Amino acid sequence: RSCCQQAIRMQFLAFLISSRTTRSDEERDTGWDAWGTWSDCSRTCGGGASYSLRRCLNGGNCEGRNIRYRTCSNTDCPLESGDFRAQQCSAHNDIKYQGQTYEWIPVTYDPISPCALRCQARGKNLVVELAPKVLDGTRCKADSLDMCISGICQEIGCDRQLGSNAKEDNCGVCAGDGSTCRLVRGQAFAMLRSETHRTQIYLIKSQLI
Repeated sequence: RSCCQQAIRMQFLAFLISSRTTRSDEERDTGWDAWGTWSDCSRTCGGGASYSLRRCLNGGNCEGRNIRYRTCSNTDCPLESGDFRAQQCSAHNDIKYQGQTYEWIPVTYDPISPCALRCQARGKNLVVELAPKVLDGTRCKADSLDMCISGICQEIGCDRQLGSNAKEDNCGVCAGDGSTCRLVRGQAFAMLRSETHRTQIYLIKSQLI
């Protein structure tokens, strides 16, 4: 009998622990209000960011973050639209800096503060941080898809998704396995025909790998 009573007590204790754990999980889940609707995209093309907010319901003691982001407007911009960071620099051309106006061009890349708007006065050695943060969706550097969101450089995969580690393979295929192309070795030279202004590439002594 004592053995059975002990087993019953153990089952009851397990039930209490299970109930307490379930209840605490529910309390943690219900500490936040539902996520709000997504904001408008920070850009209309070229890759931007949108955010959604939620509110803590228990006096600001919720675990986790009250904001989340996602990428949007991932289609490339027309070439004539120009560089997004350059647009932000040029927006200060009519604003006086130390009593004088300048034509501002972007500093290509600042590894220390990649998401600050650092611009250089054209034709001068003057480099100024015109804003502590660039607009969301600005590339951290020109040759990368990584973008600045809320002043922080965020990793963007080749699939244009936030936090993705997808990379292009040797064939230029996003998240590919390199099976869609073949390496050709040999000597190549170009011949330009003046009458057609077309460049033709000839491959000689080629070896298919």
